[in-house]
Amino acid sequence: MKFAIIAAGEGSRLTAEGVKSPKPLVKVGGEYLIDRLIRIFLENRAEEIDVICNGLTPLVSTHLQHIVDNGLDGVPVPLRFIVKNTPSSMHSFFELSRLLGNCPFVMTTVDAIFLEQEFAAYVDAFEKVLAQGGDGLMGVTDFVDDEKPLYVGTDAQMNITGFYDDNRLDNTFISGGIYGLTSCGIDTLKDCMQRGESRMRNFQRGLIRDNRHLKAFGFTKVFDIDHASDIAKAEAFVVGNNHSCNRK
Repeated sequence: MKFAIIAAGEGSRLTAEGVKSPKPLVKVGGEYLIDRLIRIFLENRAEEIDVICNGLTPLVSTHLQHIVDNGLDGVPVPLRFIVKNTPSSMHSFFELSRLLGNCPFVMTTVDAIFLEQEFAAYVDAFEKVLAQGGDGLMGVTDFVDDEKPLYVGTDAQMNITGFYDDNRLDNTFISGGIYGLTSCGIDTLKDCMQRGESRMRNFQRGLIRDNRHLKAFGFTKVFDIDHASDIAKAEAFVVGNNHSCNRK
């Protein structure tokens, strides 16, 4: 299976709050955010990892080239990356789609923070969805820590029924920004681009519009690092759970 990372954002809010490192190279639990994802993907049978980063922070592309040449901590990585400035995350996804081809894939943003053991269960569940002919498995959470959450409607069988900007329907979950999709998702993406849409939440609504059969997979927590204060919060979450796992 292919895995993909959107790492093309400018991280302007972090910079404004005094964080000097570009977001992909912010450290949590002793690892760069992008290294953490690459390691987790490798541990979940990644056949290829595709990344897009921007040209404004050459430290990131230099770091990725080092991984291509030397591996991650000596472990070879099947990594391909694109360096391109894009106006939105959907445009970044569109650029990545050229590498993803017709294969099923799992994609996240570079700052997605989640539990490793839950992600492994998610990948296993996605493979079952694929075997059953489904179109995708989206990571969701009932932990709301987002300035503008995207609420996810589900039925009793965790089939996704819709994506909403507000919670007037009293939905349990919000989107975790973890996308497991077949190549039909790329078809929807192309249609969204032709419509002039630019936000990932509009892409997700496009999947519903195109009658894609999507399931939801619940994570305990998924959150992004948008502010300097989020780094300490992520550190406590990741390190605290790693210690709990090590004691078992």
